[in-house]
Parts: sequence; C-alpha cells; structure tokens
Amino acid sequence: MQNVLFLTEIANKEFEAAAKWYEEQCEGLGNRFILVTKAKLLLIKAHPKRYPKRYLNFRETILHIFPYSIVYTYYEETKEIHVSAIYHCSRNPERKFRQIH
Repeated sequence: MQNVLFLTEIANKEFEAAAKWYEEQCEGLGNRFILVTKAKLLLIKAHPKRYPKRYLNFRETILHIFPYSIVYTYYEETKEIHVSAIYHCSRNPERKFRQIH
C-alpha cells in the first residue's frame, strides 16, 4: 500500500496565500514556489520518515529556496501523511505545531 498525503484546510490556505503573494512580487515566482513545494511534498510522500520529529509526532522540513517549512504527521499504520502547516519561518514557531483532529 502506498502512502497517501493530505493537506489540511489551513495548510492549503497557507500554500495558496504564499504562492499568490510571491506571484504578486514577481511574475513567475509564485509558480516557482508551487513547484518547489510540490517537489518537497513528493519527497515526503515517498519517504515520510526522512525528516525528523520536532515536537510530539510532528515532523518538519524546510524549503531551501523559500523561507517556509512543511509540518506533517505520518501515521505508519494507515500510510497517511497529514500536512498541518506550510509555515513561514518568521512567524511564531510555536503555532506551526497544531493538531489536525
């Protein structure tokens, strides 16, 4: 059984807002943000244990080109990955580890 990746509503809104903001700053930059983020999400889906746990069961990885991190939880028994945040690194770091259930 393959891993399945879900973005929470909050993470999806963060993703869309960031892409829109970057596109407003420079044409094509929003699309680059989308491509970089999706590539990292594919890595997470393929290797969900690759990135370390940072708080409780939350794992985190950063986007090296953009100041964002992806926060997710991997449920090995169901092969589900729940992305709870696509979080700008300048925001309060305590808020990025939020429960999704």
